[in-house]
Amino acid sequence: MRPSSGLPLGHHSPELQKLLRLFRTLPVPGKHVALRVDHRRAWKIVALNGVKGQPLTEVSDRVYTDWNDVEWAVFGLRWAQAFGTPVPEEIG
Repeated sequence: MRPSSGLPLGHHSPELQKLLRLFRTLPVPGKHVALRVDHRRAWKIVALNGVKGQPLTEVSDRVYTDWNDVEWAVFGLRWAQAFGTPVPEEIG
């Protein structure tokens, strides 16, 4: 579940900026990213493996058609990777 207001766009609070910097510095192997599929507005979530030229790992078969939904899903996966728990309910 994502916040009803959607993802924060534009200026981020210092706390959110710090969190996003942490997510961006996670190790490349296993980092989750949105991958555009076909030439449509459609994305899947994949995990990077850190080895150039090797296939990416599909996280699921789900295809997202809303950018905010896929961004929130990646945020949740990176949160779990960084903290070992799901995004707290008061955030998501």
